[in-house]
Amino acid sequence: MSLDPPTYLSSLQNNIRARPIPWEGAVRAGNITDDHLKKIKAVDKVRKEQRRQTIEGDLSGYAELLAGGTQGKSVLDSASRRTDIVQYILVLASDLIQDVPSLADSLVSHPEPYKPFLPFLQHSTNAEDPIPLLTSTFLTALVSHSLVASSKPAPRDNQALPQLYTYLSTLTKSQDSGLQDIGVQGFSELLRTSRARELFWAQRQETLDPLIETLRTAAGAKDNASTLGSSARGVEPGLAGGVGLQLLYRVLLVLWQLAFEGSLIGDELQENYEIIQLYTHLLRLSPKEKTTRLLIATLYNLCSSNRTTLLPIAVFVRLPALLVNLTGRHLTDPDLLEDLNALSSMLEEYTKTQTTFDEYAAEVQSGHLRWSPPHKNPTFWKENARRIVEDSNGALAKKLVEILSKSWDNDKQVLAIACNDVGNLVKEVPERRGQLERLGLKTRVMELMADKDESVRWESLHAVGEWLRYTFEG
Repeated sequence: MSLDPPTYLSSLQNNIRARPIPWEGAVRAGNITDDHLKKIKAVDKVRKEQRRQTIEGDLSGYAELLAGGTQGKSVLDSASRRTDIVQYILVLASDLIQDVPSLADSLVSHPEPYKPFLPFLQHSTNAEDPIPLLTSTFLTALVSHSLVASSKPAPRDNQALPQLYTYLSTLTKSQDSGLQDIGVQGFSELLRTSRARELFWAQRQETLDPLIETLRTAAGAKDNASTLGSSARGVEPGLAGGVGLQLLYRVLLVLWQLAFEGSLIGDELQENYEIIQLYTHLLRLSPKEKTTRLLIATLYNLCSSNRTTLLPIAVFVRLPALLVNLTGRHLTDPDLLEDLNALSSMLEEYTKTQTTFDEYAAEVQSGHLRWSPPHKNPTFWKENARRIVEDSNGALAKKLVEILSKSWDNDKQVLAIACNDVGNLVKEVPERRGQLERLGLKTRVMELMADKDESVRWESLHAVGEWLRYTFEG
């Protein structure tokens, strides 16, 4: 899962490595100590093998150089007012732990390895400031190493991760694709353990929301709420919104890693982000096998962990038919083929036991209605209206309230269908009129009698007529 460093970051680091630093002057000014300088010069601008031998001969000394200790302050604490030195040391520190993994081991054994670094994440709010960016690069590498160094979550990581996530999320919200790339790849490096993923999820408004926006942009659905709920007929192949393939891949990689916590996040991902509709839509547009692999793997993880709630929605948005189409392609990736077969088998097993009521419930729970057969079938309503109102404390009726509360400017038929369903509920279960009215359904349906769309006006008028009929008869 190793990814090449973003070009923006590599260019910045190379520029800083090439800068001359007046080290002796910094010692005379008290910005760093003689001991700091000796250690820096011994490993700076030397061959990797020499660097490794020097550091491994004095692991505790180099850990204290970066994190501080009994011999004094860390070099960053001493030089905190010298921007040029801070930048240089941050780049050097990243190089050292990459070239000498035993130094990373030594640092994570330090009582407070992140303490000198964390304040630099808030060095400024300027996105162009290299110091927070370089700090996050070093910390991401070190925290990532720490996460897998111990079988139990470490307090140091629980403290550092939320701060790192907050900073990286500012990069993912940037309009600069280079910064976005760094932020997303940083997330991916950190999501290595269940605890890291749980903390990421706990900050999902900061961390996940920008990634979902990127995916919605790629799907061409950022400003069109109806696109994802439809069958996406008429959508041209390819990606919308100018989202680059590499950024798309890295965002999908983060979501795939997060999906290993499927039982924790699956239902809320669907409720808040309509993840099944979004991923099914992206699967239709997926330009490469590597993006298809991540989409299928994520769908499998989520659906297998939340079969009762997510499989019905997957069927409603016609994922099984799409998977059949994919199976007919010349796919070569063995992991993709394995997950594709597993997901197809799971959905096939589910559809064998599916009833008309299950189909209707899945459609309502998806949050998007279409004129599927149950809506205009009198027999369906006679057999199922009471169940719709009563099962799970009226969950489906409440979902109709939620659907009707939206304007659906791009897809008015959703409102017409919801009014149709409300009218059928009142007709078949008249004794539950009060319950439906308390949910706000009567008021909303009456409002829609003045809607600009003719079909909405007609269906709302019909539904209100059912209410009035029972009122007069009573």
